[in-house]
Amino acid sequence: MLDKFFEPRSVAVIGASREAGKIGNDVLHNLIQYGFKGKIYPINPKSDEIMGLPCYKSVKDVPGEVDQAVICIPAKFALEAVRDCAAKKVPAVIIITAGFKEMGREGAELERQVVEVAAGSGMRIVGPNCLGVINTATALNASFAAGMPECGDIAFLSQSGAFGTAVLDWAIGEKIGFSKFVSVGNKADVDETSLLEAIGSDKDSKVLLGYIESVQHGPEFMRIARETTRRKPVILFKSGNTAAGAKAASSHTGALAGSDKAYVAAFNQTGILRAEQVVDMFDWGLAFSYQRGIKGPNVALVTNAGGPGIIATDAIEKSRLKMATLTKETVEDLRKALPPAANFYNPIDVLGDAKADRYDFAIRAALKDPNVDGVIVVLTPQTSTEPLPTAEALVRASSEFGKPVLAAFMGGPRTAEGFRYLMKHKVPCFPFPERAVSAMNALYRQRLWLDTPEGEAPVFSVKRDAVAKMFKQVRAAGRTQLGEIESREVISAYGFRLPKSILAPTAQEAVKAAECIGFPVVMKISSPDILHKSDVGGVKVGLKSAKEVEEAFNAMMESVRKKMPKADIHGVLVQQMAGGGKEVILGMTRDPQFGPMLMFGLGGIYVEVLKDVSFRVAPITRADAEAMVNEIRAIALLKGARGQAPADLDAVIEGLLRLAQLCLDFPEIVELDINPLLAFARGEGSMAIDARIVLKADGPAKSAH
Repeated sequence: MLDKFFEPRSVAVIGASREAGKIGNDVLHNLIQYGFKGKIYPINPKSDEIMGLPCYKSVKDVPGEVDQAVICIPAKFALEAVRDCAAKKVPAVIIITAGFKEMGREGAELERQVVEVAAGSGMRIVGPNCLGVINTATALNASFAAGMPECGDIAFLSQSGAFGTAVLDWAIGEKIGFSKFVSVGNKADVDETSLLEAIGSDKDSKVLLGYIESVQHGPEFMRIARETTRRKPVILFKSGNTAAGAKAASSHTGALAGSDKAYVAAFNQTGILRAEQVVDMFDWGLAFSYQRGIKGPNVALVTNAGGPGIIATDAIEKSRLKMATLTKETVEDLRKALPPAANFYNPIDVLGDAKADRYDFAIRAALKDPNVDGVIVVLTPQTSTEPLPTAEALVRASSEFGKPVLAAFMGGPRTAEGFRYLMKHKVPCFPFPERAVSAMNALYRQRLWLDTPEGEAPVFSVKRDAVAKMFKQVRAAGRTQLGEIESREVISAYGFRLPKSILAPTAQEAVKAAECIGFPVVMKISSPDILHKSDVGGVKVGLKSAKEVEEAFNAMMESVRKKMPKADIHGVLVQQMAGGGKEVILGMTRDPQFGPMLMFGLGGIYVEVLKDVSFRVAPITRADAEAMVNEIRAIALLKGARGQAPADLDAVIEGLLRLAQLCLDFPEIVELDINPLLAFARGEGSMAIDARIVLKADGPAKSAH
């Protein structure tokens, strides 16, 4: 529990100082100035009194209990201070000081020792290298921030202290109320997962915003996030999104994953709303803080200008929202009350000469309409416009209906008074309509998440022991990459249907194999060293006779040996040629934070060319698998575009679920591709044509089960 960080009865400032500009001075000043009601204990061995408070040489000298300590002394003295706190049984410690793992090996070792002391005493630590903690509900400002935000219901966490100071300064200037503010710094102990859990049950916080650069303990983060977002919205801005830092990977899945795909997948699966821009995070947060939730996607626009109305309409069409279809009764009411030149449909254009009374009527008509789930009001400053009276009318209407209302008051000085009035009275107002639409869309995305049933990952009956035996044999042979035949046996053990196949070391045996399977056949080079067989002439399809098989075998061997002379060649795999079906790919790469990240997309060469793929982190539910399939842009091809038979998507979805189970059962699998998986016509199932599996180099990992 983190209660003592937010509701301490007493706070000790270790390194309290009389000298202005020192962090120990700033922290103590903030605690006193903003009215913290608990006891405050300055700690400084060189002083007897600071800011009118008695000063103690050590936290151990403080009479009575200390709930929280804020360490502001140099890093080289911090470890001893933490030991003193442990001896005093201080449950919550904030280490403001920098100079730990962000400074290199020596600092990292110091941080490790601090965590070790804390863990041994049951102490929790925020930081080090952080700005501090604020709780407006208890007037606690245990930070060196230059100011205190108003009391509100937005909680904010930041991995960057500098970003946190900018946010606080903005919030103070805009009079945006915060409930909690936490700068996590190096996250030596308390991290984003700990705070998700704490804020999730915090009665003072309606929404959680956060700036993060990384996530620790991915699976636990996802579990807590999934629970938290069912109770309140979580909006995160994740920086460091490029693939520049991603490790090189040889599989399709690994190469396409990049450094950010796992975060996208994890956020999708846990209901976290990801802000692509910093401004989105605060726009959405205001919408959740100030307005009620939305029940559906249907939005009405009320505007006094055609152009901005079109801009807002375009933004709605690009989002998950829809332009509401007004009832005949609403249209008739608008027709009777508005000028003939007005637009009585959606968007409702009240015309440029509209005063507050005309806006008031149109807003109320839209809110009363049963087909409307939310209203966006757009205003531009024209000669007849009355920004403040219009804002007053909007606030009154907003309070009378159980639907969210957002506004976009465009312009500058002429609309500023109305803008401020709306914000003061909890109607989010934005300078441009796209931002209002984006905020309304966030409300609807949260509604979609809350309406998504909580499912569980299915468990299939599989031959796990056979796979364990196979992996043991591969490792005994000194390999980490399975050959195609071995990979086929693994996925077959997990329920994937395979074409008939026979390994042929010679041309004569290839002919016999083809005659046994039945023409036409496919031939593929069998070598654990060759990833892209077609690139080296290692694939021949549609072979219809013994002669073609023999010639293909000889040509293939010549081509492969010429292009990859060092490859370990086992022979040629002669395979049943499966007819029809759509080619898709199922894949997995193991992400260092989140674990097995599954991929789905069009298969064969299309995955490389189009890169039209979707990702999720295992374990996945059936709903997750369905979402993966439906996310790709080419889904229409699989559903039967232009009269083609729809593919058996149920079989594909089951394949994703089986693949997820395989990768959870065997954490030593680091990369896996089934490419292509042929999805036959609906009801006819699927068939795995080719597979590739790579194991971890240093042996089996600990099982997730």
